[in-house]
Amino acid sequence: MAKFVLKATQVTVNAVNLSDWCSSATLEFEVEDQDATTFGSEGWSEVLGGLKSGTLSLTFKQDFAAGAVDATLWPLLGEVTTFSLKATDAATSATNPVYSGSVMVAGYSPVAGDVGAIAEMEVEFPTSGPITRAVA
Repeated sequence: MAKFVLKATQVTVNAVNLSDWCSSATLEFEVEDQDATTFGSEGWSEVLGGLKSGTLSLTFKQDFAAGAVDATLWPLLGEVTTFSLKATDAATSATNPVYSGSVMVAGYSPVAGDVGAIAEMEVEFPTSGPITRAVA
C-alpha cells in the first residue's frame, strides 16, 4: 500500500464543495459490541457487532460569503443533510474511494478564535443512516 500526504482532500456538505475552506477532516466509525457469552463459551467472552455509528469532524477557515462555509452550514443547523469525503480530489477509484451518506448538523460555532488569529472553527456531525464506500 502506498503512503501519501493529505493535500487535496475533497469535502462536500449538502452538495456544496467546501474543500477550499477545510483544513482538517476525520471520518470515524464504530460498532457497539454486544455480549453473546454463554456457558458454552468455556470461560471466554463472546461478542457480536451491534449498531454502527460514525462522526464526521471538520475544521474550517470561516467565510461568510455566499456559497461559502456560513452560508452552507447555518441553514442546516438541526437538519440531516448529505456529505461526501475523498482523500484526494482525483477521480474516485479503488485507491481513492469516496465515502458518502448523511450527517446531522448538530452544532455550529460561526465565530470562534483568538485575537489576531485566523477565524477557524471545528464542527463534529454524527452520521445518520448507512454510509457507503464507492470505488467507481
